[in-house]
Amino acid sequence: MRLDKFLSTTLGITRKEAGKLLKNKEIEVNGEIVKNGSLKVTDDCDVEFNGRSLSFMGPRYLMLNKPQGFVCSHVDDYNPTVFVLIDEVSPEKLHVAGRLDGDTTGLVLLTDDGQWSHRITSPRHVCEKVYYVELADPVTEDVVEAFAEGVQLRGEKSLTRPAKLELLGEREALITISEGKYHQVKRMFAAVGNKVVGLHREQIGSVELDEELEPGEYRLLTEEEIASFLK
Repeated sequence: MRLDKFLSTTLGITRKEAGKLLKNKEIEVNGEIVKNGSLKVTDDCDVEFNGRSLSFMGPRYLMLNKPQGFVCSHVDDYNPTVFVLIDEVSPEKLHVAGRLDGDTTGLVLLTDDGQWSHRITSPRHVCEKVYYVELADPVTEDVVEAFAEGVQLRGEKSLTRPAKLELLGEREALITISEGKYHQVKRMFAAVGNKVVGLHREQIGSVELDEELEPGEYRLLTEEEIASFLK
């Protein structure tokens, strides 16, 4: 494959833009600066752009510790998006598998594999999510029972699926849900007369947020983590 086509494919740019990178001496092949876009690139070539090794992209799977104030979309008129935190080639080709609200923190999964993310987000596939919740008012045991039976959300025709609520303190809890209705956790607590003041997603399926990731940091998922959603 020609070098300019290789750059266009791996970087998600036009041939003209690839030509500019070559002209500006930003591309190295096997340790040497190359300016000729017609150079043939083979599997054993080591191509670098500004010190970063390039290769054909297969499906990508990332785990991000989302900070507060970032939104899970590519474009927003008022808030920064999670994609500005992703230092990867062609981040615009990634999407979020299960969004979080701007004021909610914690585990976000990103990928460019649509079939894989469908296994996480589709109602047909029961994928549990675990959230740590801070509340304005004390939580009582009757709320635990109500969530286990399902609650009626405003504007919904049917009850929520049974949810597990584990009390950690007077105003703290872990909640496990298996669906993804709009603002569901906040609406569930509102339905029982309480208000969520802090929300942090800790787990999706069997994948837990890596404790070593600081807010705004991300890492690639392991093969085991990727495969866990395909079982």
